[in-house]
Amino acid sequence: MLQQTQVSRVIERLPVFLGQFPTPVAMAEQPAAAVISAWTGLGYNRRALNLHRAAQQIASAHHGAVPTGLAELLALPGVGPYTARAVRVFAFEEPDAVVDTNIGRVLARHTGAALKPAAAQALADSLVPAGHSWLWNQAIMELGALVCTKKPTCEVCPVRTGCVWFGGGRPDPDPSVGSAAVSKKQSLFEGSDRQGRARLVRALRDDPLNWEAIPDAMGWPHDPDRAERVLAGLLDDGLVVRAGARYALPT
Repeated sequence: MLQQTQVSRVIERLPVFLGQFPTPVAMAEQPAAAVISAWTGLGYNRRALNLHRAAQQIASAHHGAVPTGLAELLALPGVGPYTARAVRVFAFEEPDAVVDTNIGRVLARHTGAALKPAAAQALADSLVPAGHSWLWNQAIMELGALVCTKKPTCEVCPVRTGCVWFGGGRPDPDPSVGSAAVSKKQSLFEGSDRQGRARLVRALRDDPLNWEAIPDAMGWPHDPDRAERVLAGLLDDGLVVRAGARYALPT
């Protein structure tokens, strides 16, 4: 849920979501449409579909228990290097390092250079103190979220004396810009294909639709060519399926 979605929105929805799907097995036993519907409002509905597929894989291949191994986690649909390590660190306290936007910004500035993903991960791994991976990752993540922000408050930073960028007078360009894991500005949602996708998925929560109703449901009643193109993408992703002459959420 936290992938590209603000914490404030996730906090509101997480208890309700977990009430409906308390375990991977409970989710795997429900149709994908139920998970997609419960996801409404969190954006990027493909994540809901991947979550359902991951729950099915956990149920079938791991006896319903979330695996702890990095390779096993990376094999789950929708789980990439960051998510896999975050699960290992925060759920199981394994000796890993996570590199999110906040941590990536701290690492780049501290070293004074933009980092490639492999270099950022290797540096983060080397800094984790033995037996304290959970605490270290929480601490450096908070440092990036509260102090080493886009507009950093270096004067209160507890590690500023070892920071190459600060020691050099904070020269331009900021090494965190374009460095590994540091997020870039997202494209506008209003008027985008993503908005049309979200509108259709929301409409299909209620009932399947004939093709004639699709452009209007997407908000493009006078642009059927665009609606057809976006619908094709939803079909390829598995977020929408054909149900006879109509279109529906997957079962």
